[in-house]
Amino acid sequence: MAGDLSDAFKQSQFIDPDADLSPLATAYAKARSSDRVASFGDFIAVSEPVDRSLAMLIKPEVSDGIIAPAYDSDALDILRAKKGGKYVMLEMDKDFNPPRIESRVEFGITLEQSYNDAVIDRSLFTADRIATANTDASDEEIETAIVTTITLKHTQSNSVAVGYEGHAIGVGAGQQSRIACTRLCCDKADRWMLKLHPKARHLMFADGLPRSEKVNAIDEFVRFDELDDLGRATLAKKLIYRIDPITPAERADWLGQMQGAVLSSDAFFPFRDNLDRAARSGVKLIVQAGGSQRDPGVIEAANEHGMVMFMTGVRLFLH
Repeated sequence: MAGDLSDAFKQSQFIDPDADLSPLATAYAKARSSDRVASFGDFIAVSEPVDRSLAMLIKPEVSDGIIAPAYDSDALDILRAKKGGKYVMLEMDKDFNPPRIESRVEFGITLEQSYNDAVIDRSLFTADRIATANTDASDEEIETAIVTTITLKHTQSNSVAVGYEGHAIGVGAGQQSRIACTRLCCDKADRWMLKLHPKARHLMFADGLPRSEKVNAIDEFVRFDELDDLGRATLAKKLIYRIDPITPAERADWLGQMQGAVLSSDAFFPFRDNLDRAARSGVKLIVQAGGSQRDPGVIEAANEHGMVMFMTGVRLFLH
């Protein structure tokens, strides 16, 4: 779902409102927006040749390197100048095929398994895999489900992710329980949505504040109620005007617009609490492996919330 980015989204991500972004640059902007705080010092992986449009987006960001199948000449010139000429640019081997068997040695024991070659596409989201009374899943929701589930395939387990309008907006990864993953990704998704609120988009920053500090300031602003006095005082120093936090009523109203989100899990949900939490973040479509003894109770919860739930039978553990 390449699509044009909204003006509100561009403003929230410090993107020039007049920027003419290529599909590749649009995909990158969406991917980075899922957690800009965590992306400081990232290493970018791109499946298509890097063009000038993408290079211009990467140029001002804190990033350590990129790997791609090729680079346009303009993109090379732009990225060569990054980090004083020390920006790492790698070209992938397009003919490389990973070994069929992965192995790991732990305390003298060798563990082996076939590598994860699961294909995540529309063939996974067929009508016979829907377990709920509601079967009305739009093409746009399924496309979002595909993107979100691919994200999980490459995310440390246990993992659950929320997607919205074609991209992942909250990832809960590496947790010891699935409900912890769900709470984490839904909280991130809520904050992603709140960063589009007019109050967050129109913050006025102190002169000379680096972009990384602006990103942190916005994250602190949408979590204002969680900050202690010191945190609020620190945030105030980053802004020009008095802080006008998003009120609980404004928060509820704004998050209420998020209806239609997708939540995907890398394995089955053992309890309904995951769906109850997801419902509060506007999730209307669930993707999970299924196969739990408690599937009936989870299906019942999905029906109560009016959700569509796909049980794919595919587990995507990454340990």
